[in-house]
Amino acid sequence: MQNPSDSQHPHPPIGGRFLVDPTRPLPGGGGGLPTFAATDLRSAGTDLMAVAVNRADPARANALRDLTEAGDNLLGPLGVGNAPGPNGVPAYYVICPAPPGPSLGTSTKPWSEAALIALVLRPVALVLCRLEARRVTHRSIRPNNVFIPGPGQPVSLGCAWAAPPALHQPPAYEPFYSLMCHPAARGDGSIADDVYALGCLLIALATGTAPMAGMDDATVLRRKLELGSFAALAGDRRLPPIIGDLARGMLAEDPDHRPTPSMLLDPAAARGRRVAARPPRRAPRPVTVGGTTAWDARGLAQAIGRDPESGVRALRDGSVAHWVRRGLGDAILCARIDDMVRQRVAEPHDDESLADTSLAMRVVATIEPLAPLCWRGVSFWPDGLGTLIAAATQGNSELLGHVEEVIETEAVGAWAVLREDRCDVFALRTEARANRSLLHVRSPAGGMLRLAYALNPHLPCGGALGAHFVSSLDGVAPAMEAIMEGAGMQGAGSQSAGHPFDAHAVGFIAARASRSLDIEVNALAAHHGPEFPAMPWLRILAQLQVRFVPRPLPALSRWVASQAEPLAARWRNRGRRSAVETRLRTLAEAGMFIPIIAELEDHPSLAADADGARAATETVARIDAELARLGGGAAGRGSMAAYYGQEIAAGLGLTALAAAVVSAVFG
Repeated sequence: MQNPSDSQHPHPPIGGRFLVDPTRPLPGGGGGLPTFAATDLRSAGTDLMAVAVNRADPARANALRDLTEAGDNLLGPLGVGNAPGPNGVPAYYVICPAPPGPSLGTSTKPWSEAALIALVLRPVALVLCRLEARRVTHRSIRPNNVFIPGPGQPVSLGCAWAAPPALHQPPAYEPFYSLMCHPAARGDGSIADDVYALGCLLIALATGTAPMAGMDDATVLRRKLELGSFAALAGDRRLPPIIGDLARGMLAEDPDHRPTPSMLLDPAAARGRRVAARPPRRAPRPVTVGGTTAWDARGLAQAIGRDPESGVRALRDGSVAHWVRRGLGDAILCARIDDMVRQRVAEPHDDESLADTSLAMRVVATIEPLAPLCWRGVSFWPDGLGTLIAAATQGNSELLGHVEEVIETEAVGAWAVLREDRCDVFALRTEARANRSLLHVRSPAGGMLRLAYALNPHLPCGGALGAHFVSSLDGVAPAMEAIMEGAGMQGAGSQSAGHPFDAHAVGFIAARASRSLDIEVNALAAHHGPEFPAMPWLRILAQLQVRFVPRPLPALSRWVASQAEPLAARWRNRGRRSAVETRLRTLAEAGMFIPIIAELEDHPSLAADADGARAATETVARIDAELARLGGGAAGRGSMAAYYGQEIAAGLGLTALAAAVVSAVFG
């Protein structure tokens, strides 16, 4: 069922060309995400699908920006945008070609070596070569997201753009340094991570079974750390010779040791290129940190990253350094750990807990350079910070506090310095400073909400606008109009907590706004007091209306204009003020914001009103001065009146006496 507003203003096609049919689901087409049929208005015969984006899991902005067309054996993105969902609920979709056939998730029969090489390895390697050239990763290679058109035909990689990288990957398909991370913060990674997932897929198809099925992430991570990825995945299963040799190299723990996609195009050459990697040194006795038992340096790093409080205690009492020196025989690593601990003890800090957390982070990065950034038990890659914030803002206040600490301390920059041979230190430090600057912008135009929207260009606005799935500025004003229509907020007494002008709306607009809106957004941040900041919002809404919604928005303008009525008190002339209030109500009914602003900011009329008020004030001052002068001379005038009164009375008395004498004499 559609809302009335939807029937009056039908939703435009996505990108001006794609229509979504939410009544026609395509089960299994999105690798686990809801999928619906879609139509291309420019090419009606093309089979398309619309993959629904989960509100809390924003689509991949980099991939959607850099991949502009579909290619062979890849369901690439063709468009992204809002459209009605099932039951008329607003939704957000990524448009892709429809799968050419069923997914490999339904396949249980082992594949032959020749079929694996011809139909899986080479086609997927060619796709990865194209993605690598565009600096894009897939990060969703798994059986239910790889499709085969028919027998003897090469497979196609499914949609990987409608969710954060590797969010829906089974744990078996991710290397240990990705499994350590929060599921939403695994980051784009590198093309070597796709090679790793492809190696796992080859093992699954060659054996006809799902590797490590039924195990949770923690169990899979522990087995991979103890046995190594290839041994943990292949187990005692027999693999075809070429597939076994290729998979062993593709599942190398260090991404630098895996064959590149271009090498995999020639399996014989890739098979012969085996990088001799030194196996991790295993201690004769384990060390236990926070309930986790570690036999090697990699396991120790994972244990400290998982439980930093226990790790710091073990670092400060010397047990970790002793085990590294005696158990692993690594005096250099032991000396580096000792230096970090001594520096931490020698330098007192105002926040001891924060200093211990920083120590644990630096020790993990030193012990295992392949590990992600670990902070208070949360691990993530820097390019997954945005999606981690998005996940934290969904009600996880503890996680949000940890992430805020990371940004406040610029921990990403400090972490990058410790592994400068594996990352761009300058870029990460610059990004860390920029994030900290946004965090310090006065709320509500800054803070964690501003960062969430700035780092996730496809994250929809939350708060009161959340039910409308507003993902870009062009949807803000229409969604606000719908909210006002539905709530009936039309009068001056509608200062309700349900209005859409909340912190989410400000943070969203601040993150998406152009320079022309910066002044008004900053005015919202600088506003204090309980009164509604009517003028900044009027200017923002006016720009949004002109740029994106050139039609009346009467319910919204009525509410905002009612909040702006106190501004009419600037007119001192009672008649003029009454006329302005009347015109405001009339303009609000018209639903356009620019005339309302023009009425409230009529500078010539305001100047004339001010001149009139000033002249009236001066006139009143003159009258008051005259009254004061008259009041000040009252005593002197009283004495004069008494004197003249006495003289007049005496004169009148003498006159009367003379009259009486004359009357008596002349009888």
